[in-house]
Amino acid sequence: MPSFSPSQFRRVVQASAAYDLVVTAPFATPWTFAIAFGHLSAANQALGGQPLPAFAPMQMLFALLMGSVVMVWSVLRLRGPAAQLGRYDAVARALFSLWMAWAWTQTGEPVLLLFLLPEASWAVVQAWRVTGVEHSARGNRAFGALLE
Repeated sequence: MPSFSPSQFRRVVQASAAYDLVVTAPFATPWTFAIAFGHLSAANQALGGQPLPAFAPMQMLFALLMGSVVMVWSVLRLRGPAAQLGRYDAVARALFSLWMAWAWTQTGEPVLLLFLLPEASWAVVQAWRVTGVEHSARGNRAFGALLE
């Protein structure tokens, strides 16, 4: 099975963090969220879906909290792209993908696929085997077993 070298994997961790910054930044403030949400609704309609329902303040709060936390998590991985952070990010992305897939099965809204497919792909890539790294108690073994 192919594998990443440690330096390649650090670049993967940084690339996923940069992707998160770009995709998540609009969810970090009420003003940017309002603009992004309008674009998401328009994209959903262009893909054959319905206009997205307006968010109430409490719903927006949770979107903003998610955006804020992901922004901080992204900066952490950009500044210190450790393999362990990439593994944790793989788990987080697997969970995000699971809930996006659930939402898609409930709503059928096509815009969700624009987020689900890259999210699931980053999860797989960051769970991939890395060669030349010590297999510590919670290292590659646990995540590599998911793919073997």
